[in-house]
This record gives sequence, C-alpha cells and structure tokens, in this order.
Amino acid sequence: MTRDTGERMTFSHLTIEYDDRVLRPRPWTAMQSTWAAELIPASPVGRVLELCAGAGHIGLLAVSLASRPLVCVDLNPVACVLTRRNAVRAGLEGDVEVRCGDLAAVVPPGEEFGVVIADPPWVLAADTGRFPEDPLLAIDGGEDGLSVARECLRVAAGSVAPGGHVLIQLGTQEQASQLGAEAIGTPLGLVEVRDGERGVVARFDRVP
Repeated sequence: MTRDTGERMTFSHLTIEYDDRVLRPRPWTAMQSTWAAELIPASPVGRVLELCAGAGHIGLLAVSLASRPLVCVDLNPVACVLTRRNAVRAGLEGDVEVRCGDLAAVVPPGEEFGVVIADPPWVLAADTGRFPEDPLLAIDGGEDGLSVARECLRVAAGSVAPGGHVLIQLGTQEQASQLGAEAIGTPLGLVEVRDGERGVVARFDRVP
C-alpha cells in the first residue's frame, strides 16, 4: 500500500505522484510519450498498452495527447496504486485500466492494442550499485540489461495488432540492436531508434 502522500513532480503538463518505492519519473522520457501520441491516431486498434508502467506517467501523457483508452501493467503493487492516483489527477480515470501482476499473466495473448509502450529496467545487474537511490526492481535488467525487455517484447508480439507499433525504452543503441536481432523471425521488426538524454527508445512495427 502507498503512503498517504508521496512526492509530486511536473511531467510535461501532468502532475505525477511517486515515492521512493518506484522509479522517479525522468523528464526526458516524455519523448517516448509524444512519439506514441504521434503513432496512436493512425494505429489499427484504439487501445494503448503500457508495460512496466511505474507511476504511469509515460502512458498517461501519451493518451492525454492522443485521447485513447489505456491499460497499464506493473508487477509492483505500489506502482499500480500510484498509476491509479495519477490517472485520477489527470482526469483520465474513466479511460485507464490498471493491471497488477506478471506481464504474461495479466495480458493474455490475442488481446489487441494499436500501440504498446514499455519502460522495462535496462541497467546491467552488475551496475545497479551505481544507482542506490533507485529501487532495484525498477532498474535491474539482468546480466545484459535485457531480461525484462525481452519479456516485454514477447508480450507485445502477442498483443500488438497487425500494423501496430511498439515503443520500448532501453539504455543504449547497442541494446536496441541486440533486441532487434533477437526479434528476427517474430512478427516484430526494429524500424527506428531515437536517442534521449539518458537512454534510447526503439520502435518495433508489426507486419500488417
């Protein structure tokens, strides 16, 4: 359960509540939101899915700009409560569903979304000690930083509609290239990577 009051910050035009049990929203990640908002209007299915949602800021900003229903998923119960609060604060509670649990368990294959947003932990396990202020669950991406990102891509491949798009945040261009290589033979293909202040966002498209 979350505390009665957490910290708050401005994320673009939204006010986002968080506390020290979730990752503090990074302002640069608004780039992922605005990119999603550009893709949403022409996507084949109206709903948007956000994986590893944290406080929900990236997905909430995207749908506040593009006016679509949003499903947010996170393993951390605290993150799920905060996302619900932030949806209410943004006036979006009627369009936002929050699911708490393992990604594959709460997003059944075949449930279609036009755009999937993912913000998995991508720090290498050996490097997590460099960020003592961040919750381990929110940053530990395993040996190569891609263990959760791979799961996000697997879930997205079974959930994004033909002609839809997946935007996944990663740490480096090299991680994006590795994930793109691993996606060969799946319905998803890497089409673009954009640099941010402290990471990258990779776009995967599903073949129509």
